[in-house]
Amino acid sequence: MANWEAGELANLSDARGVPARPSAGRRRFEFPQAGSARGFTLIELMTVMTLIVVLATMGMVQYRRSIQFAKESVLKEDLFRMRDAIDQYYADKNQYPSTLESLVTDGYLREIPRDPFTESRTSWEAVPAEPDPNNPAAQAGVYDVKSGSDQTALDGTRYSDW
Repeated sequence: MANWEAGELANLSDARGVPARPSAGRRRFEFPQAGSARGFTLIELMTVMTLIVVLATMGMVQYRRSIQFAKESVLKEDLFRMRDAIDQYYADKNQYPSTLESLVTDGYLREIPRDPFTESRTSWEAVPAEPDPNNPAAQAGVYDVKSGSDQTALDGTRYSDW
């Protein structure tokens, strides 16, 4: 009894003999025919997959850019702090520190920061100070510090030039 039609319902009755009446909201049940099944076509699926891939690619590019921007911010902050410590050392002792490690041993820095691009604490390039004309025998010391990375920043400059 796959099909319920009005004529078949009229012949049916319940256990008490009351004839069954079709309700206004009932519909006829039909099995789907072969080849008429509803679904998505291959073109529709490919279109959706292409859109998902394009959006994921755009998200990955933005994610990588934000990671590089964060590393650049850390590098700028580290360079500022180390240069400030060098200036404080010079103001206190009237000479530049002999190495970056002497900033740590004398208490101007807790530790040498890790360069975010080279992932090393030893890759910093120390820029030596000009020799003192009044005391040519004195050690020149570290005047400035730069990153040891050879990579290029988002603005096109090299990190080693900062």
